[in-house]
This record gives sequence, C-alpha cells and structure tokens, in this order.
Amino acid sequence: GWACWKTYLNRPATDGIRCNAMGILGASLRDSRPEEALPVLEAGLALGRRFWSHDERSILVAQSSLANCLAHLERHDEALVLKRVIYARFVAIHGVSHEVTITSGNNIASSLVMLDLWDEATPFLRDLLPEARRSLGPDHSVTLRIRRSLADTLHFRPGSTRNDLRWNQRP
Repeated sequence: GWACWKTYLNRPATDGIRCNAMGILGASLRDSRPEEALPVLEAGLALGRRFWSHDERSILVAQSSLANCLAHLERHDEALVLKRVIYARFVAIHGVSHEVTITSGNNIASSLVMLDLWDEATPFLRDLLPEARRSLGPDHSVTLRIRRSLADTLHFRPGSTRNDLRWNQRP
C-alpha cells in the first residue's frame, strides 16, 4: 500500500499509474484501518472524476471502494446512498441480469439490513433472487449469497411469520 504510493508520489496528479497507486493504498487500508483509508479513497474518487470522468468503470470501482469503507466505519446510511447510485449505473450500463449488477443489488440489501430497513430489504431481495437464478444459475456463488441474505433477512426481521420463512424454500 504505502510503498506503492511512495513509489509513484512524484508523478503528476493526472498520471494514471499514480492514481492506481492511490487506489491500491486505499484498498489496502480499507479493511484494517478504514479511518485512514477514507480520505485516500475520497481523494482517489475526486481525481478520477476530475481527470477521467469518461472512464465510468474506474469511477464505479472507486465509488464501490468508498462505499465499502463507509460500511466498515458503520456509516451505513452514507454507504447506502452511494450503493444505490452504483446500482443504478450498473443497471443502466449492463441491465438487471448482469452479474455485477446483481452483486451490487446484494450490496444494497446488506446496507438495508444494517439500517434495519427490513420492509425494503425483503422485497428487494425477493426480486433479486429470481433474477440471479435466471441469469447466473441456482448454484452460482452470487445466487447463493443472495439466497443466504434473503434467508437471514427473513429470519431476523421482527414480525416474520412462518409463511415468510417458507417463501425462501421455493425452487
């Protein structure tokens, strides 16, 4: 992380390798030291928007890293806002059936659960799961993660009934 950043620090701000080094630094700090990662990831996103706004994929990767960092810092409301933006862009670019879009949808659901927004998380996952099964197959790792997310949501949601829990047993 830091060694990569120090290697390319003297390059111009517009240099792609320098920006990649900043992204690597932010990603390496995100899980272990998210407080330090946050300003690095914010600066990386700002640089990307300023100099490479035409590279939407890179912007979405930077936004995803920032959203994950916010979630690690338990700033789930801010992470959710960003995850919704990312999901909307993936839907616009790839459609609802693409793996990256479906994965992004599951990321939204995790934030909804962390914020105890059960009434929004449950129908969202119920819509997402059949799409994942259709597009990726029932045994794909992403489909299985969504199925697990829905099962956990139904299990832990206050006021869930047995009928709610049985819904997840459908093929």
